[in-house]
Amino acid sequence: TLESHIAEYLEYCEFRKLLNNKTLKAYKIDLKQYIAFSHSFPDYLSRNSVDVFITNLHKQYKPKTVKRKIASLKAFFHYLEYKEILVENPFNKLEIRFREAKLLPKTIPFYSIQQFLFVLYEQKKQTKSEYQLHCSIRDIAVIELLFATGMRISELCSLKESDIDLANNTVLVYGKGAKERILQIGNSEVISALELYQTTFKEEIANCGYFFVNKLHNRLSDQSVRFMINRYTELAGIKQHITPHMFRHSFATLLLEQDVDIRYIQKILGHSSISTTEIYTHV
Repeated sequence: TLESHIAEYLEYCEFRKLLNNKTLKAYKIDLKQYIAFSHSFPDYLSRNSVDVFITNLHKQYKPKTVKRKIASLKAFFHYLEYKEILVENPFNKLEIRFREAKLLPKTIPFYSIQQFLFVLYEQKKQTKSEYQLHCSIRDIAVIELLFATGMRISELCSLKESDIDLANNTVLVYGKGAKERILQIGNSEVISALELYQTTFKEEIANCGYFFVNKLHNRLSDQSVRFMINRYTELAGIKQHITPHMFRHSFATLLLEQDVDIRYIQKILGHSSISTTEIYTHV
């Protein structure tokens, strides 16, 4: 059955391809949708069934979402072909390319960044308990590192204690596709913020294993960082909705404005393709 094929494929993705949890979750959602659709099309491995499914996707979702769902299904059919369950892959004779509007990355105005950082440090001065002070020290370290390196929020939350080398001012980042990159931190204030955090949370970091920890002494989650940013955005009176990824966009745009070579920016951000980095030239 289609359900059993998909279950085997997801197991293959998890234990053989070692895909991360976010990718596995997306595959599960997209392939579950194809299972629901296949009830109306018993011949679910045929080109016609896949073609009708893709047409329905275009009617329901935006191009970016459609592109992801097609990629999930295409990867699954490639697996069926690899396992010789399929005689012919329907995607070999399907036209799936389509024009996708390029959305420019949203950035944070420089004055808003200044206001955000000002409030971040002001809150530290106004803390009334040791617990509040510790939280403030951690928040400053998180935000400073996020903006100083342009790393993804998932990369930041996955940092281990051994990945932070404050003696040489470097951070080892594990990006998409298990690609590693080393980032140099040149700002003394960022180094100071990280050193203070590391000293304050030394015991918690050692017990947790991850560099950034939450109040329960577990790994800091992506959602916690989002709540953190929302809180300081509100305190700073910034009307714009700010997301963690916008720090990354702003970081890249500011580097371009300083005439930093785009190939260098590509390496810092961990983009596999230069075309991804080039979108910042249009901002």
